[in-house]
Amino acid sequence: MAQRRRTPKKQVETPEALIEGTYPIDTGIAELIEDDYTPGGWVLEINGMESSHIVLDQPRELDFEYMRWLATVIESFVDTHLDPAHLRITHLGGGACSMGRYLADVYPASHNTVVELDGKLAAYVREWFDLPKAPTLKIRVGEARAVTEGFAPASRDIIIRDVFAGYITPEPLTTLEFTQLAERSLTPGGLYIINCGDDRSLAGARAEAAAIAQVFEHTCIVADPAMLKGRRKGNVIIAGSNAPLPVAGDLAAAAITKRLLGGGVPAQYKDDAWVRDFARSATPRRDAQPEVDLAQLDAQLRAGQ
Repeated sequence: MAQRRRTPKKQVETPEALIEGTYPIDTGIAELIEDDYTPGGWVLEINGMESSHIVLDQPRELDFEYMRWLATVIESFVDTHLDPAHLRITHLGGGACSMGRYLADVYPASHNTVVELDGKLAAYVREWFDLPKAPTLKIRVGEARAVTEGFAPASRDIIIRDVFAGYITPEPLTTLEFTQLAERSLTPGGLYIINCGDDRSLAGARAEAAAIAQVFEHTCIVADPAMLKGRRKGNVIIAGSNAPLPVAGDLAAAAITKRLLGGGVPAQYKDDAWVRDFARSATPRRDAQPEVDLAQLDAQLRAGQ
């Protein structure tokens, strides 16, 4: 669902490890493709789906529109609420670590932990791309839900969820209970922000917005107008925090809007009141409940009599 910019290509020196082709990984096949339009640009596909885009020696070049939307909200939030010298940022979903690489460059003192399910992919991206070393950017191999369940309370300032299996985010990462786990893991003034891929129905975005609105005191959404009107499938950025987020009419919201309108796909910033109205008809997804073995339960009850 990622949309990319198109610019004329120039020659850029390529590291020896970067060779176009397919590579076996734990979850299938990764393919490296040199971008014909962006100087020094490389596309990473996972099982035939565009996953990431990297521009060599240019960590602040984010080619996917939704990543620029994420960056806009995050930077506004940091400017208002957080200390750039002491940022602990967790990225659920790794790919080529484009966002981790970006934020490590914008905030050189930050500690970015990228949680990536695929160990072979994590090793490859370290080999292929100019990623900062730990602790500036650490790749932790693991399943995002299981890793999040192990986070200590109030142990991070920002959590970014950008996890996909094909076009969809695994459901255990979209539930009310998972949102509560994220909130517990954040400092009191932290930010939870997600990339929700959805179709024209916007059912998934409404359900996720409902969960975030139930857990956090303040919310916002960023997406392009066509997406918000249900005219196409695409990306919706949803954020929640217990610290105030910009509201329509204030200077921070105006600054965000100005930056969003400057992209290749102009987007809109929607504040808490809009988000809660958007999610009003939706019910948050819930974790699946384990099936009860009635025979075993009956035996246990009889044994206790």
